[in-house]
Amino acid sequence: MIGVNGATRSEIERSFGVALNIDSSEGVVEISPGDGQGDPINLLRARDVVMAIGRGFSPEKALLLKDEDMILDIIDLRDVLGKNENQIRRVKGRVIGEWGKMRRAIEEATGAKLSVYGHTIAFIGDYESASFAREAAEMLIKGRQHSTVYRFLSAHKRALKRMAHR
Repeated sequence: MIGVNGATRSEIERSFGVALNIDSSEGVVEISPGDGQGDPINLLRARDVVMAIGRGFSPEKALLLKDEDMILDIIDLRDVLGKNENQIRRVKGRVIGEWGKMRRAIEEATGAKLSVYGHTIAFIGDYESASFAREAAEMLIKGRQHSTVYRFLSAHKRALKRMAHR
């Protein structure tokens, strides 16, 4: 969260005009308006960047959220599967795929970034790309075959290309 010589922390504070108070021993980050002139939207966007880093995204990917068109979306697998660690581990493996192939396919087809970390699956992208990436992950969570999800992603990619050519 802090980064080398505080670089990540400084970048977040500068980008959003906020102050970060980081308690590394407790793992708590307090975000407050910097210099008394905080735009509430910037506080929320800074919170999303901090949450993205906490959900396994690199600071570089998390800082994509500086763009106001980008969103962070998180699926908590405990909400879907309960606290069964074996099921959570199995579903995370399905979403990642062998050698990371499924994760890469989702990222390439949708343009969203994907992080599978702890008990969550998180997405960063514009609303449409994050929504499609989430839909693909939810298909895998529900037990759909990888081949079905690949077809879904291919169809999405073709639709995007057609829209781009208009």
